[in-house]
Amino acid sequence: MTLFSVAFYILASVIIISTGIAITRRNLVHAAVYLIISFFGSAMLFYLLGAPLLAALEVIIYAGAIMVLFLFIIMMLDEEKLEEKFFPIHQWTPAAVMSGLFVAVAALIISGDSDSQVQLQAFTAEPASFGRYLFQKHWLAIEIVSLLLLIALIGVLYLGRDVRKNNPK
Repeated sequence: MTLFSVAFYILASVIIISTGIAITRRNLVHAAVYLIISFFGSAMLFYLLGAPLLAALEVIIYAGAIMVLFLFIIMMLDEEKLEEKFFPIHQWTPAAVMSGLFVAVAALIISGDSDSQVQLQAFTAEPASFGRYLFQKHWLAIEIVSLLLLIALIGVLYLGRDVRKNNPK
């Protein structure tokens, strides 16, 4: 086993464990922090696999901007208002079925014939050409995502406003 293999498996386990912890936390701030750890692990994995631009984008966009937005939304929502009850079984069933399918497919891929490896051709792109391509071909999708984030932020501000200020008694 090479050093890269060991690093890959360590990073993969950190990502899986931190994501698992993030989805099981009741405290939303703790869940966001564990998700940030998962994003940093993904960025390190991208860097390990030879994609430093994707690693930088992962840190800047996801671990930076998106998580700051999530933390702002969490702080705007009043945590005491949220119900502290476990999800019903009919909401867990689809997730359990999809997780089982994922584990089965992953097991088939891992235990597959190792002699039939397909050699992938490496492709590199300069950040400037990648940015040009992204904003020339997919500018509408980027604008739609930014509009959805703005709408979500306005919705949280509306939900988190103090009702007592509007209805003085």
